[in-house]
Amino acid sequence: MDMLNQILSINNGGAYGGGKAGGAFDPLTFAMKPQVVIRALCWLFSVVVFGCISSEGWTEKEGKEYCLYNGDGMACKYGNMVGVFGFLASMGFMGGEFLFERMSSVKSRKRYVMADLGFSGLWAFMYFVAFLYLWSQWSSSPPPPLGIGAGSMQTAIWFCLFSIATWALCALMAYKRFLIGAGDEFTSAFETDPANVVHQQAYGYAMDNDNDQYSASPFGQGQQGGMEPQQQAGMEYQQPTY
Repeated sequence: MDMLNQILSINNGGAYGGGKAGGAFDPLTFAMKPQVVIRALCWLFSVVVFGCISSEGWTEKEGKEYCLYNGDGMACKYGNMVGVFGFLASMGFMGGEFLFERMSSVKSRKRYVMADLGFSGLWAFMYFVAFLYLWSQWSSSPPPPLGIGAGSMQTAIWFCLFSIATWALCALMAYKRFLIGAGDEFTSAFETDPANVVHQQAYGYAMDNDNDQYSASPFGQGQQGGMEPQQQAGMEYQQPTY
């Protein structure tokens, strides 16, 4: 749990949890960013998935290509598709992390974070479907001849499962970035709203007047409407006349 909290602690002082735009670039710091590390894992898992399926997922049977996932060609094609697009998207988002620190526009950062959140959540779901689909077909598939390709098919299924966790973690980090940015936008909008500024100034002026009123001595100078103690002591009581 502590490791997960450390991974999700992404607020670096800039908009949407990024660093200040225009700051110095440190390759080591960039490579150790949680977003970059998790994206690298997504990239690696995607290579394993489509590499295993494309290399040993097909065999010839009766002069036709036969998918080892119970002869279901769609299973092999779907696994390849999820892996290839996950591979490309991982590289794209790693490049996006490099550009994210250089985005001076808050709107550009917001669009990137929303795209990251949407695609990462979608691809976690796509890998979830791939895991169930491939596992279901493999469990009902006859053993391949001489066991060739069996290990690769099982490896692809396992790395689909691992990819669900990594892409879901990417979506979670993007969601936290979005919450940080939404909070910053709300605070900035409240502070810069003319109506709120006028209200704060008027409220502050009223509080200052109240403080002056209650802090003033009841025996102050004449301009405060009071009288000195000596003057009050020197006055005599006069009986009213009827």
